[in-house]
Amino acid sequence: MSDHPPDPDRPHATRHGPEHALERLIFFSDAVFAIAITLLVIEIHVPELPHGASDVAFINALLALIPNFIGFIVSFFVIGAFWGGHHRAFGCAAHWHDRLMAPNIQMLLAIAAMPFFTAFMSEYSNQRVPVVAYCLWLLVTALLNVRLQRAATRAPVVDESVSAETIRRIGLRGWATVGGAVTAVVVALVSPIPFAAQASLMTIPLWRWALMRATREKTA
Repeated sequence: MSDHPPDPDRPHATRHGPEHALERLIFFSDAVFAIAITLLVIEIHVPELPHGASDVAFINALLALIPNFIGFIVSFFVIGAFWGGHHRAFGCAAHWHDRLMAPNIQMLLAIAAMPFFTAFMSEYSNQRVPVVAYCLWLLVTALLNVRLQRAATRAPVVDESVSAETIRRIGLRGWATVGGAVTAVVVALVSPIPFAAQASLMTIPLWRWALMRATREKTA
């Protein structure tokens, strides 16, 4: 054993045990979110035009990529929102437990697949099946997110100092995302308008407001 005292400037150098396991899970999750959100733009391929192509040809090629850029922007904010939910939930966690492993890895699986479903939807943005597939995968991800948030904000994982109101708000945010995803699936099934399903994701704040109001009235 070393005779030197631990270096206070390197608090993680000798960290081990339950708290270290929780940190590793969070760091690994952040890396997956970062990679997935970066892969979204890689799926937008630079158009191939012959040397000496006209300005009009370049403009037309860029216009043809509009669905891809819309899909990129939507999914960028979708993944960012899921990362925000993950961050809020694990901000309440203070203790490691094995029950976190399965929900977290399943949530990350759903996030890692988002670039594929985004590219599939963007390539065939006027077709029902790709759009429905994207919205259904978003719904699956939202449900896995709720499951993970529940695991991270319940005993024995949650920090005992976290208020019940904070936990309630995190849960309602998760269920609001589920409501927005369900809305997007329904719109994708019935609406012939391109990008209508993606636009319906803007109902998530409305779902959040409605759920918060309903729970306040129920507890009043």
